[in-house]
Amino acid sequence: MIEKTDVIIIGAGPVGLFAIFELGLLNISCHVIDNLDKPGGQCAELYPEKPIYDIPSRVSITGQELTDDLLAQAKPFSPVYHFNQQVEKIVKLETNEWLVETSLNKKLKAKCIVIAAGAGSFVPRKIPIENLDYLEDKNIMYAVRNKSILENKEILIVGGGDSALDWTNELSKIANVTLMHRRKEFRAAPDSVSKMLELEKDKKINFLLGQIDSIEDLKNGKIKVTVKNNDEKNNFEVDYLLPFFGLKMELGPIANWDLNLDENLIKVDAEKFETSVPSIFAIGDINTYPGKLKLILSGFHEAALMAQQCFKYCFPDKKNVFRYTTSSKDLHKKLNI
Repeated sequence: MIEKTDVIIIGAGPVGLFAIFELGLLNISCHVIDNLDKPGGQCAELYPEKPIYDIPSRVSITGQELTDDLLAQAKPFSPVYHFNQQVEKIVKLETNEWLVETSLNKKLKAKCIVIAAGAGSFVPRKIPIENLDYLEDKNIMYAVRNKSILENKEILIVGGGDSALDWTNELSKIANVTLMHRRKEFRAAPDSVSKMLELEKDKKINFLLGQIDSIEDLKNGKIKVTVKNNDEKNNFEVDYLLPFFGLKMELGPIANWDLNLDENLIKVDAEKFETSVPSIFAIGDINTYPGKLKLILSGFHEAALMAQQCFKYCFPDKKNVFRYTTSSKDLHKKLNI
């Protein structure tokens, strides 16, 4: 069975979710495909409780709050979501429509495709020790989805980037935190580094030089982490180990779609964010153009302009009359206002 819609959005992160809204205002229906098991992309997967400070009008908002708000904003347009799968194949039909097939054998047909896949499929870089799968999401967590379970626990955070430093600073408020890195030099924002060093100075966190040598399940709810620094080894019993080694980004099947790529990013024009293939668009972190800024708010802008061009493909015989949501009664009706 082939399901039909106007636009297929690949990626259910913030930019993909906002694209539903912008397209919906123009009466364009959407199906959304994502390889994760829920909407929100990196915001929901990697930092659902981490504050974001550069969303317009929101002084502070967490990744999960932003996701929830965007889902609520898109709801009036009845998008259809397909999770836990990725697009495996796209075929251009004689009708100028696209036939899309997913890894779960879902078949969809649409006039346009919008790639909002962030930097592609992403997975955290894992600890280079074999046979640790049984400890993942139990004692080893590559993302903090519910920080309340970490309250008053012994936590070892490993890494020297933004995630490691940000979570060290944040979790120091509720838990006993030790940060470990192979050197006392960091790749994080200077402000985060300064806060961490101040916390260490005030003995509110501990800092270790070293790398993980081995991990042992103690069967009492804790794990023993052996840390190696030069020829010296030390053991630490902790409730949770949080390794932040960055993400492994892969374009996946997108790399084989004959798009104009530049270092695994999709080149687009900055007028309508169309790729080198007509009626395929790319918005958000996955695209590149002169002056590109990898910000969520930039992706929102790209989604708005992309929708205007999609309208021409979806309704070639209609004129697009621009309206403001503040004053259009027609848009108010669509939004159930």
